Amino acid sequence: MIKNFNYLFVTFFGIGTFRFAPGTFTSLITTVFLFSLFHIIDLSHIVILIFLLLIFFYSFYAVADYIKDNKNKDPKEVTIDEVIGQSIPIYLYEIAHGTDKNPQDSAIIYVCIFILFRLFDIQKPFPINIFDQKFKNSFGVILDDVIAGLYVVLTLIIFMVIKSNFLL
Repeated sequence: MIKNFNYLFVTFFGIGTFRFAPGTFTSLITTVFLFSLFHIIDLSHIVILIFLLLIFFYSFYAVADYIKDNKNKDPKEVTIDEVIGQSIPIYLYEIAHGTDKNPQDSAIIYVCIFILFRLFDIQKPFPINIFDQKFKNSFGVILDDVIAGLYVVLTLIIFMVIKSNFLL
């Protein structure tokens, strides 16, 4: 039973088994899901944070359990790491802007976050590539996407600083 649950968890309910772009589909569904939680359902930031932290911490166990008998230690069907990486910049954007945003502006930012995350996750710039290459365990599988998410945050901060200081 736990093996079946872990399989569904690490493949994000089977989305990771898609033949074409499973990571992109998982990131897109995560983006839409979080937009719904924040802007349609208007769920508390704290409840969402608890939910995301549970996913984050459980994913280390679930991914380790899933890959332990697998020769490939970073199989493409494991997409829970995309959920985690995509969630980081979205959650930080939401708590940074509180109630001072409208859904239309947020939707534009969510699209930018989605595109930037996929770019960093696919290109794997330093040090993402180090985690991807050197750590062939659940830590490496998850942390490269966490760093990609943090790169998105850094990119958006740099953009906002440039916009506020140099563009009117």
